[in-house]
This record gives sequence, structure tokens and C-alpha cells, in this order.
Amino acid sequence: MFIPIPAMHIPDGFLNVPVAVVGWALIVVVIGFALRQTRNQLGERQIPLMGILAAFIFAAQMINFPVAGGTSGHLIGGMLAAVLLGPWAAVLVMTSVVAVQALLFQDGGLLVLGFNIFNMGIVSVFVGYAAYDWIRKALNNTRTAQLVGAAVGAWLGVLAAAIAASLELAVSGTSPLEVVLPAMVGVHILIGIGEALITVAAVAFIQQTRPDLTGAAAAVEARGSTWIAVGLVLALVVVLVSPLANPNPDGLERVAEDHGFIEAAEDPPYEVIPDYQAPFIEDEALATIVAGVIGVVIVAAVGWGVSRLSGRSAAHDEPTSAQGP
Repeated sequence: MFIPIPAMHIPDGFLNVPVAVVGWALIVVVIGFALRQTRNQLGERQIPLMGILAAFIFAAQMINFPVAGGTSGHLIGGMLAAVLLGPWAAVLVMTSVVAVQALLFQDGGLLVLGFNIFNMGIVSVFVGYAAYDWIRKALNNTRTAQLVGAAVGAWLGVLAAAIAASLELAVSGTSPLEVVLPAMVGVHILIGIGEALITVAAVAFIQQTRPDLTGAAAAVEARGSTWIAVGLVLALVVVLVSPLANPNPDGLERVAEDHGFIEAAEDPPYEVIPDYQAPFIEDEALATIVAGVIGVVIVAAVGWGVSRLSGRSAAHDEPTSAQGP
């Protein structure tokens, strides 16, 4: 089978309705605050970066890598987005990715979408960035410090998201905390190592090719349009190798199978491109590639649109603040 398996995307049925509603309330508040925080951080040159980065993270999440015990994992990407854009813009990038995955690819439930965004796009981002920021400042913000901070931050971000998901499952009554927490932490300790290695490789590549993108996020000066095309091409290249993704269950799915709550998962209420398989193509590998290309284009557009929305809000605020009494 060529179908890539999602990592840490909670399906409907794993969380009860009251818990899921709390998740939606949390993300509405946090996303609203993120839009306000990024108003003065995103200029015309940063807006395309959000769209391209969202597309790349979407594509990279299609590539599952093997970990111990017949389990797979993949990049979450929150730490990478935070290094390049800062944590608040990273929240918007990850929200774009996770929302499109749920709405278009039935990757994660709709009712639990709030907590999927919260875990992968908020918890992983802020825990990871806090560690990254502390380490790079403690080590004088050298390139080595950035790489060490990115590695530690990426690993901690994955672990924090796994702990958050465990708490949500326990509060929902899906699995006792003393069962699900050690199981989730155990497998995501290993998945986090993969996240750290991929994040460090990406940051090191960017340090060599566009060192200005790893400086202060609010002062990024991304000149020219070549890097936009390169970023989009890289995302599409990743999609081309997505049929080679490891087919083993992801961390959450493995824990659900091993501890007897996998049957709680509910089927999605509709299907558009389920399991990253374009429904009009019979060949599984080609269907995965076509689905990935569609996803890259849509996620890039959504990421660009969200960043434009934030930038437009800033533009509307400026004249008011400039007016005298």
C-alpha cells in the first residue's frame, strides 16, 4: 500500500463532544490573538513565505519515516515554521496546514479539529520555540546555537504535543492516563528524534542558502521572487517521493491499536480526497502524487490568504494610529 498514514491527527470519536468543543474555543481565541500579534510583523515580503512554508510542511507531512516496533512518524513542522517566522506566524501556518488536511483529505476529524490544531500548531510551536530561543540566546545566537536550539525545540515540541493529546484522550474517557500517557510519550520520544533531524537539516540548508531567514523573524527581508519558486519546487519534489512513505501505523494509531481504543474512531461525514488518494486515478502511487500536488497548491493559497488577511489588518490599523487629536 502506498497510502501515507497521518501522525498525531486525532480522528473523531477519540474525544468526547464537550472536550472537542473546548478545543474549538481555544483555537478561536488563540488564532484571533495570532492574527493581532502578526499585524506588525508581516510585510509584503514575508507574506509569500508563509504560503510556501505551509505548502512545504504539508508535503513533508506526507513522508512517514520508520521508528521502532513497526511504527512510523513524520515531521510536524511547527518548530521549523517558528524558526523562520516567529511563533505567532507559525501558528497561522500550522492552522492552514492542519485545517486543509482535515477538510479536504479527511486527515483528522472535523469535530476534534480544534485540538488537532492546538496540539500540533500551538503546543508544539510554543514549547519548541521557547527552548530554541533560550538555547540560541544562551549560546550567543551563532549558527551552531540555532541548530542545537532547533533540534532540542523540535524534539520537545513533539513530546509536548503527545502529552497534550494524552491528556485530552484521558479526560474524554478514551483511555486511562496511566495507560495512554507512557505509551504516547514512549513512541513520540523516538518520533521526536526524526523531527529534530529533519528540522536541523532544513535549518542548516536555509542557513547556507538564505541566512537572512534565520534571523529575527520580524525583520526578515526576503528579496526577489526566485526563493518563492524554489520553495514551491521543493514542496512538489517532496510530493513526488511521497508514495515511498513508510506504511506502518503512526504513533497515535499504534497506541490506539495496542491499547484497545482504535475502534472508537468514527468515519468522516464526507470524503473528498480521503487518505491522500485522488479518487479519479486507479494507480495508487500516481493517485498519492496528484493528491499531494493538489494539497500543496491549496495549502499555499490558504497560507498566503491568511497572511494577507493579517497584513491587511495591519494596513487598516496604521492610518488610525497615525491620526492626531
